Amino acid sequence: MARGHRIESVPEMPLVISDSVESVEKTSAAIKVLKQVGAYPDVEKAKDSQGIRPGKGKMRNRRYISRKGPLIVYGTEGSKLVKAFRNIPGVEVANVERLNLLKLAPGGHLGRFIIWTKSAYEKLDSVYGSFEKPSEKKKRYVLPRSKMVNADLGRIINSDEVQSVVKPIKKEIKRAPLKKNPLKNLNAMLKLNPYAKTARRMSLLAEAQRVKAKKERLDKKRKPISK
Repeated sequence: MARGHRIESVPEMPLVISDSVESVEKTSAAIKVLKQVGAYPDVEKAKDSQGIRPGKGKMRNRRYISRKGPLIVYGTEGSKLVKAFRNIPGVEVANVERLNLLKLAPGGHLGRFIIWTKSAYEKLDSVYGSFEKPSEKKKRYVLPRSKMVNADLGRIINSDEVQSVVKPIKKEIKRAPLKKNPLKNLNAMLKLNPYAKTARRMSLLAEAQRVKAKKERLDKKRKPISK
């Protein structure tokens, strides 16, 4: 299964057992029932997986951790099997009228191994209703219907009905040209300002004249040293 339960020896899924299990009072009798239906290997897996929690969580009243075993769902209120199964490691018990999502899918992972009693399995339609018929126990409650009838998204996209109306594939890829900086690239500046070339030439000539004039002034001030 999705959560790694040991169900190799389980005769059928979903596993529905007789209501006589609800009268079991002893833990030894509960273990015998689990062995008869082939669910005890999953209990042994949960028992062997018990260990000490890493980190500071061990100091916060949750010292030990273990894998989840089977979930027993019963239908009769005040059933005696609650005390019989609660001492078995990994096994949890829930009433069909008070099913808990944390027990059905621990950690948000679907696929927990559930053992139903006959009365609990027969009460599912009356408690939760169906897609067409509302629940008898909950007011105006109808099972949520899935948005997609066919969950194979790839098959839907590649179907002839969808491909006939979608746009064709664009084979030509148009890439945006690289934008050049006019302050660093002269050709880009000339496209924006044709006078930039003349201005650059005039600035270079003016700089050369300033350098030449400065050199002449320095040479004039410097007097040759007479020997």
